[in-house]
Amino acid sequence: MQIINKLLKLQKVYIFIISFVLFIIFFSTAYLYANTFKVSDIEISSPFVLNFKKNRVIDEGFQTSFLNLLSMITTSGDKDKIKKISIKELKSMIDSFTISNEKFINNEYFAKLETTFNKKKILNFLERKSIFPSIPIKNKVLLVPILVDTETDNIYLFDDNIFYEKWNDIKKNYELLEYLLPSDDLDDLKKIQELSKSIETHDFIDLIKKYDLKDYIILIVYKNDSEVKILSKINLNNSYKINNQRYSKINLDNEKDFNKILKNLKIVYEDQWKKNNEINTSIKLPLTISINSKDYKKIIKLEETLNSIDLIADFFILKFDSQNILYRITYNGSPKNFFNNMSNQNFDLSMKNNVWIIK
Repeated sequence: MQIINKLLKLQKVYIFIISFVLFIIFFSTAYLYANTFKVSDIEISSPFVLNFKKNRVIDEGFQTSFLNLLSMITTSGDKDKIKKISIKELKSMIDSFTISNEKFINNEYFAKLETTFNKKKILNFLERKSIFPSIPIKNKVLLVPILVDTETDNIYLFDDNIFYEKWNDIKKNYELLEYLLPSDDLDDLKKIQELSKSIETHDFIDLIKKYDLKDYIILIVYKNDSEVKILSKINLNNSYKINNQRYSKINLDNEKDFNKILKNLKIVYEDQWKKNNEINTSIKLPLTISINSKDYKKIIKLEETLNSIDLIADFFILKFDSQNILYRITYNGSPKNFFNNMSNQNFDLSMKNNVWIIK
């Protein structure tokens, strides 16, 4: 009888272990998408001639997708460090791709490409290049462009201000910042025109408060016939920076000259935003989390969360039994940041014997 009871107990343990393993495999697979970077809406095309090769066109699309991804997760200076990558190495970092809207027009092939890159492989690739990537977080920012004609002492905020009129005309799908321009308000214009002697030191708080955005950029452009001087007051993610630029022999009425300045300014602002969201992959902090093995719903939520946090480089099950599951995590940040990440996802954590306990 004792032998039978022991066998029954063992059977229950085996059923638990098998069920749990299947459970973990299912959910680890189900949330795999969180470990990827997706680049969409890449247009590919090629003349449909005798030696047309669709695979070659797709390979070119992969290259474009990869460059767009780099533009999202690296600063302009770091992106320039990656001069060339072979198509073989590039394909090894791709999990999947989708081609849609295929069509032939006037002997020309057109399609749209969506590429899903393996996040871990991309981050490892950048780490080998000594590049710290950034979390690709999109953000709305208030941009207040002020144009000052130093020869006439006129100040323009709305009308006759090319930066106000054309700032959002050209948008790239890899840009993370979305710019909100102030609404045309005569009172705002009048107040700014009264600041001709103190415009650089003015804080513009009254104007900024009118918009429900914590991040803002004050762009002050001084122009005359010989040069353009630019002052940018950049407040992003509670980090305040000042940037100065100077251009000689340039004409803002010339489309090519204006687009050059516009492109450079957007690069400066995008780079600053990325620096604020940088992932320091050289920090590899090992953390251990304990969770009740019977609380399936909370386990599901935990794995979803661990997959979604970009500062988590890796995680796996260190140990489990009928009471608890221990997860080992590699985190690219400080314990305080990890606690904040988890608290923001409504996890109640406490620390005991160097193990984070999920209550």
